[in-house]
Amino acid sequence: MNTGNYAKNVLLGATAAAFVWAPLSPSHNTNGPVLDAAVTFVTSRTETSPSGARLASAGPATDIAVALDALGTLVRPLSHPRALEEAFHGYFAYKTAHPADVKKPYLYFVDYGLPSTTARGYVFDMVAKTIVEGPFMVAQGRGSSPNKDGVPTVFSNRSGSAATSLGLYLADNIYGFTGHTAGHTYASVGLRLKGLSTGFNDNAFGRGVVAHGAPYVTETKAGRSEGCPAMEPSRAERLLPKLANGGLVFLFAPREDWMASDPWLAPEAGAVASSASSD
Repeated sequence: MNTGNYAKNVLLGATAAAFVWAPLSPSHNTNGPVLDAAVTFVTSRTETSPSGARLASAGPATDIAVALDALGTLVRPLSHPRALEEAFHGYFAYKTAHPADVKKPYLYFVDYGLPSTTARGYVFDMVAKTIVEGPFMVAQGRGSSPNKDGVPTVFSNRSGSAATSLGLYLADNIYGFTGHTAGHTYASVGLRLKGLSTGFNDNAFGRGVVAHGAPYVTETKAGRSEGCPAMEPSRAERLLPKLANGGLVFLFAPREDWMASDPWLAPEAGAVASSASSD
């Protein structure tokens, strides 16, 4: 049996019943909860999540619209008109499909369509619809650009690429991170990431791609990592514990191949994206 059609028929029946009995009700000019739910269900578009669950677009779509209304004018510049919308779509689509996984209300967003000389990182509180911090400088993978000051053009899910991987991530645990730069070893806080965008970042955990603090990221320069969205050490100490164990991370770039294929992005995204080189 097609459970979706069955549920829809039940709700349509409830709608019809509500209309039949409405004249007998003293408040027949006001829709009741059953009628409202039925009307919402049958008039809204449905989507299928990557896990196969059917998502009523009315819920996530409303959340996205509210978030954009609250934050859209505050997050500038953006490399693409849909950058923030896609981040919010990914957040709410995953939260709808896997509510038990999203234990924290925070989203770490980076727009890698902007050059590394531009502050391009934010952490949002997606319940309060506020900016926790940002914009701030964020490193890109050294395999994503030929120099440290440019716009990254290569994104990879491949081990050994040292490139940034685009898409949606689930924040895992905090740990003591050790890194190397300019011949020196440094210590900072690290946040393990699980890539959720199949084919684009789902090898991140195995590659050791994490969010962490790094001395080569300052208030005015970003530097390059091994593919990690690294930030200033003091900022990492402040923000990464907030994201740990249930926050989400979204790394964006205006890439046609990715925007058209990432399972957590809006299906029409690829139609308006600009293309760049691929790895």
